[in-house]
Amino acid sequence: MGGKGPPGVSGKEGERGSLGPQGFKGQKGQTGPPGNSCKIQYAAFSVARRKSIQSTEYFQTVVFDMAFVNLYEHFNMFSGTFVCYVPGIYFFNLNVHTWNLKETYLHIMKNSEEMAILYAQPSDRSIMQSQSLMLHLKDRDEVWVRMFKRERENALYNDETDVYIIFNGYLVKAMDD
Repeated sequence: MGGKGPPGVSGKEGERGSLGPQGFKGQKGQTGPPGNSCKIQYAAFSVARRKSIQSTEYFQTVVFDMAFVNLYEHFNMFSGTFVCYVPGIYFFNLNVHTWNLKETYLHIMKNSEEMAILYAQPSDRSIMQSQSLMLHLKDRDEVWVRMFKRERENALYNDETDVYIIFNGYLVKAMDD
């Protein structure tokens, strides 16, 4: 018998064969990373008011006209109310600019209950005031700001170019279901 010759030219590709029998089940793999929950676990807003406001009623809701952040639209810009859709612990902060010679008297409200007061006596100079608090909120609880008119004029100052009246809130920790 002689030596092996050079390889020949490849032939035409044949038809695909039938599917073979299913193999044995393999070993269980490692646990994958956690996936995203279908439930929203975030809530945050930062809204402002660009116009000054003076109380005309005994109690008057402060409505905001500008949103820096309004995640998932949980803050209702028309009513001035944050609605809780993710129960948990929330941080809220209210910043205002007082008006010369006018009182500043505000409540941060949870549903119909006064939770905190921001107050400044009338003065011949205007100043920035701030109030912060944390609240435990349940589903559909509402948080909002209202002016409280006493015997003096109650007002918040703002001008056309700067923003002084700002209300912020965000979820610190969601409640476990």
